[in-house]
Amino acid sequence: MSDVRTDMSDVRTGGGDVLPGAGDVLPGAGDVRPGAGDVRPGRLKVYLGAAPGVGKTYRMLDEARRRAARGADVVVGFVECHGRPGTEAMLDGLEVVPRAPCAYRGGEFEEMDLAAVLARRPQVALVDEIAHSNVPGGGRNAKRWQDIEQLLAAGIDVVTALNIQHLESLNDVVEKITRVPQRETVPDEVVRRAQQIELVDIPPEGLRRRMAHGNIYAPQKVDAALANYFRPGNLTALRQLALLWVADRVDEALQSYRSEHGIGGVWEIRERVVVALTGGPEGDTLVRRAARIADRSAGGDLLAVHVTRSDGLAAGTSHASLARQRRLVEDLGGSYHSVVGDDVPTALVDFARAENATQLVLGTSRRGRIERFLTGRGTGETVVELSGDIDIHTVTHERAGRGTLLPSRRRTLSRVRRIAGPVAGLLLPVALTFLLDLDWARDRLNLTSEALLFLLTVVGVACIGGVVSAVIASVTASLLLNYWFIPPVGQFTLDDPNALLALAVFAVVAAIVAAVVDRSLRLSRRSARATAEAETMSSLAGTIVRGGATIPALVERTRETFGMDSAELVDEPPGDNGATVVPAGPGAFLVLRGRALPSSERRVLAAFAAHVGSAVERTRLAEAAAEVEPVRAADRMRTALLRAVGHDLRTPLAAGWAAVSSLRSRDVDFSDEDREELLATADESMAKLNRLVENLLDLSRLQAGVLTLNLRATALEEVLPAALADTPEVEVADLEGVPAVLADPPLLERVIANLVANAARHSPAGRKVLLTASAHAGRVEVRVVDRGPGLPPNDRDRIFEPFQRLGDTDNTTGLGLGLALSRGLTEAMDGTLTPEDTPGGGLTMVLSLPFGERTEHPGGARSVRGSV
Repeated sequence: MSDVRTDMSDVRTGGGDVLPGAGDVLPGAGDVRPGAGDVRPGRLKVYLGAAPGVGKTYRMLDEARRRAARGADVVVGFVECHGRPGTEAMLDGLEVVPRAPCAYRGGEFEEMDLAAVLARRPQVALVDEIAHSNVPGGGRNAKRWQDIEQLLAAGIDVVTALNIQHLESLNDVVEKITRVPQRETVPDEVVRRAQQIELVDIPPEGLRRRMAHGNIYAPQKVDAALANYFRPGNLTALRQLALLWVADRVDEALQSYRSEHGIGGVWEIRERVVVALTGGPEGDTLVRRAARIADRSAGGDLLAVHVTRSDGLAAGTSHASLARQRRLVEDLGGSYHSVVGDDVPTALVDFARAENATQLVLGTSRRGRIERFLTGRGTGETVVELSGDIDIHTVTHERAGRGTLLPSRRRTLSRVRRIAGPVAGLLLPVALTFLLDLDWARDRLNLTSEALLFLLTVVGVACIGGVVSAVIASVTASLLLNYWFIPPVGQFTLDDPNALLALAVFAVVAAIVAAVVDRSLRLSRRSARATAEAETMSSLAGTIVRGGATIPALVERTRETFGMDSAELVDEPPGDNGATVVPAGPGAFLVLRGRALPSSERRVLAAFAAHVGSAVERTRLAEAAAEVEPVRAADRMRTALLRAVGHDLRTPLAAGWAAVSSLRSRDVDFSDEDREELLATADESMAKLNRLVENLLDLSRLQAGVLTLNLRATALEEVLPAALADTPEVEVADLEGVPAVLADPPLLERVIANLVANAARHSPAGRKVLLTASAHAGRVEVRVVDRGPGLPPNDRDRIFEPFQRLGDTDNTTGLGLGLALSRGLTEAMDGTLTPEDTPGGGLTMVLSLPFGERTEHPGGARSVRGSV
């Protein structure tokens, strides 16, 4: 057995204080004062396993014994040993808090006595199975993880255990793999808040050997378990899920540590490949090349990033190309990110460092030689200079060196251009004067040509540095033109009125041209900013449409987009002056910590906050709708019940009434045979009427939650004779070796009777209904097989709707109230009822119930013994 441990002892809790390490001895019970303002929250440690039997409870008890040996005050709040002698032996020497007995629906159960543990106030409490559902009533919490949170709030450390299939985010994935539904789940966030998560890992072969030796389940269950839930493929997939989930938690803890300690260098723990996308046509080539690099790095991570420039977009950006490239990245198993940055190279490197990337993939510049000469170093050269210990891959492509629409630096005033503009305004007119003063120029050019060349120089300076630089160039050019080229040469005087007019026109034209160029640049920047903001919001909207609109996803997307160190959603704004706080709806605030945001980016941030606020409001509305849904369901049930009274009750009532009326008639002399037939008709009609009324009453009890169950270990042989009494054409397979089920015998009898009667009604003449049973994964599956017409897949859920045959649905199959009641009774006994295709044609109803030795109550809120 190998252990993978992630120590999150440095993760900050609600108060912001760093908690001590796992090995520290906690203060005594007398130091813990529930309700006092200085109570230190307890620490949570979780033993996580991929499947039952890996040894989580054993390791938890082993740690408890070690802590107790070191002098810690340890008690067992609730530990489930599943009847395993080795695990039960580990309880010796540990103080066990007696369990609290509780009754539910006629059954007796035991739960952790939360009040007793709180009153005992130990340093450490062992509470097994964090996803367990408590027995309702008695003021108990609905879930055991809520009990654990109360213990933590009281300053009590808690050690617990969990299987990976009980995590809410992985519940459906595990069900697809194992085909076993998991009804008990715990929110991921509860487990993520643990200071320590330790993975108890064992290879699938070792776990199967442990199963075969009888160390997990009783011998009679081993074969079924190995053939079903504990198949090598299932265990391998569950193990991978557990390893990856813990690895992600380790990565989160590492990123938090690096952020808190200001570590900017790359730690090459695993390969993370970042590919920079510009929205150009070369993006597909870069993504595929980066994916190959990541695949060769033993399953490295692939991240694609596009930098939205807040001061203007780079030339050649295509939103359609970006959308296509995003889909390609996700298809290749990577993730797409969009960040805002004034300086593209710096934004790329900062993103790569924040994600602890080891390699950065860039495309070769699309600029031609002339553009590179005019605009200087490009993004690639700057990234290489800034990259430090990040490896840079420059990938060539078919667009390399073919140019862009315009050099991107011509669309904005960078810091370099703001410096170069005034310098050019002084030096370029001087350089032009030197050229025009040469003999060859004096002989060929007149004053008009010379003035136009100076005007062209002023326009060029305006394009470089804007209006201020153009004014400097205009003044410099005017003085030089006056001194060197307008008679009298060598003096700042003007004798010719035409020359004076020409010089004045020159100055005016230069100023107008410079102003127009500067206005064009400002409008271009404004338009580029609006486009950049629209692109960022479009990317956010795309995330929401693709289903990533959960509140944590939106908050993380906000942090990532603006390059902040952290982002969180709080109920009240913090008093931290270094944080950026934006309202996100009533009673919600988005808090970001990191760099200072300029006003332009705050506008986009406000839009992000509005989306987060909308998500919060949708969540609140969904919770309100969930509270109303039971009322709506009850209303639908009452409506359907009224419809049924007018239809299903009328048929047997009319038949019985007609038979009794005929018997009472004195106008007809019935023979003995006719009299017996009428009596049989009346008796059959009354029996149907009685069964229908019982079904309606039971459905009403189920809907109201007042159906009383008497769950106990029930053998199938106990209920089958009565269940099959009215349907003789049933072939029952050998049930030897099938364990007893946990059920209410009369209700189980009615469920099987309904299923068998339904199957017989649709089986062709001469074909018997087949009833079989088998056991695996802690449950017994009863199959009722018919050879009738079967059902299309789309109708398999509709057959369990009460009274559906009374509406506009097809009634050729004759399914209605009986199956609705059967599923309701089955689920009340913690079972499932699902239809399957019969091989060769027909329908098979699969009734699944837990083993009878499970001491638990309906709905999953029970202690499970020897089951998955």
